[in-house]
Amino acid sequence: MSGHRRRYREVTETMSRHGLAFLVTDPAHPTWAPFHHGLFGHKRQPEPYTRADHLRLALEELGPTFVKLGQILSTRPDLLPPEYLVALSRLQDAAPAVPSSEILQIVAAELSGDPHSIFAELDAEPLASASIGQVHGAILIDGTRVVVKVRRPGAVETVNEDLEILKEVAARASARWDALADYDVVGLVNEFSETLRGELDYEREARNAERFAANFAQNPAVRIPRVYWGGTTSRMLTLERVTGIKVTDIDALDAAGIDKRALAVSATEVVCQMIFIDGFFHADPHPGNLFIEPDGRVALIDFGMVGELNDQLRGQLASVLLAASRSDAQRMARALLALDPHSNGADPAALRADLEILLAKYRGLPIGELAIGPLVTSVLDIVRAHHIAVPNQLVLLFKMLVMVEGLGVQLDPDFHMGDVVTPFAERLIASEWSPARVAQKTALLITDALEYAGEFPQLVRSLAASAELREQSERRHAAELDRAIRDIERTGHQLATGVVAAVAVTGAVNGLIASRGLSARARLAIALLTGAAPISAYAAWTLVRSNSRIWN
Repeated sequence: MSGHRRRYREVTETMSRHGLAFLVTDPAHPTWAPFHHGLFGHKRQPEPYTRADHLRLALEELGPTFVKLGQILSTRPDLLPPEYLVALSRLQDAAPAVPSSEILQIVAAELSGDPHSIFAELDAEPLASASIGQVHGAILIDGTRVVVKVRRPGAVETVNEDLEILKEVAARASARWDALADYDVVGLVNEFSETLRGELDYEREARNAERFAANFAQNPAVRIPRVYWGGTTSRMLTLERVTGIKVTDIDALDAAGIDKRALAVSATEVVCQMIFIDGFFHADPHPGNLFIEPDGRVALIDFGMVGELNDQLRGQLASVLLAASRSDAQRMARALLALDPHSNGADPAALRADLEILLAKYRGLPIGELAIGPLVTSVLDIVRAHHIAVPNQLVLLFKMLVMVEGLGVQLDPDFHMGDVVTPFAERLIASEWSPARVAQKTALLITDALEYAGEFPQLVRSLAASAELREQSERRHAAELDRAIRDIERTGHQLATGVVAAVAVTGAVNGLIASRGLSARARLAIALLTGAAPISAYAAWTLVRSNSRIWN
């Protein structure tokens, strides 16, 4: 039996033992049918475990790839019901320690020589041992205290094989279960594969750390550990050692005299800067990755999993926030549907009705009194009920907001996250309707419109040529056809003019809606409307004239 088939059998057998073989087997496939029925001496574990608990236990047994998959799924309330999110959030990413002799061999191989040329000391006992990497304390020859993360032997090979199995399972499940048609399961697995392979590359994690350090270089309240490239390769990472109090250790914070109310605000501001200003954020901000130094600085570690907002996602986020701030269910329904290109089966009217009920609970409340966590969780519950798949980057972002709000309330029971988030969110919304962004969006739409307008006459000519070949006997109509084509060409160009005008009008109207008073955006909007009006009138007149010539 090949290694791949052996691993597939192990996966299927483990799932069968926990009563979950239906996730990975095809009952119609004779090779795997025995597993589906729990043979080979493995039967479903007895209660009191729930099915969600069985899933967590199975993933832990199957190792690093499946543990990471479960951890990522635990952040997806748009895909899984609450009981599964709770169970998967308890996944433990632990593994037996690799002997220190093997760690030394790996370090020596990566440094092409003696580890002591860089490290004065390298602790034999690990600080932590996870399924992909193991962390050791060390001291550089200049006396600097550091931590060294070393990738476990065979981790890449194991992960790659498991990812191939997951792709096979996703493809088979998508073809077999109609319920998955609303979700791009294969795309989700591909996205997960890219994320996990990124975590295997410690040089990439080092670059992430340096990018965070650059983003917060002017913020004295944040500490990002320094990367030591002399001890960093794709297989090992050397970082400045960060020590401090765990952000959840309230007693230790009190003993150190840390102002917990100020800490709740500063920690939230750190997250808001990542999301709304930098568009590059820590995607695994659990309390174990966040320390408080004696002077009150927030120190972050572990930069293997990050999120990034491109221009499209920033615009979509701004649309959702704008709709939420105005309790506009119709606008929010449009914004949520725009997140998922595969949401054709969703009912816009039903979605809008559910959002109307939800937003009515918050209408009239000052923004500072909004509970962000419950609102985000409720929106994602509605999204899941309507089979809308939210981009993973936005889900990670929402998870961060929920986690930070919970942390803030734990530090200060009177903490209102809305007071901190609102200025950042308003800045993002305003930036989306700045003159520069409006001009950029308009230019892109004009380019697309002109491109399609230019292709339309050629398409008509191609159809005409095909018709001419098939209908040789009707060449006498060629002159009339050429005249029609010329008219259509003119109509295409006039249509492009109309699109340009429509873009300008749309941008102007949206700019006026988003602005308050005669700001720069308002003045730009008025200018666009003034210029668009005669263009629109001309486009309408020429289209009517062209249509009358074509059909008369």
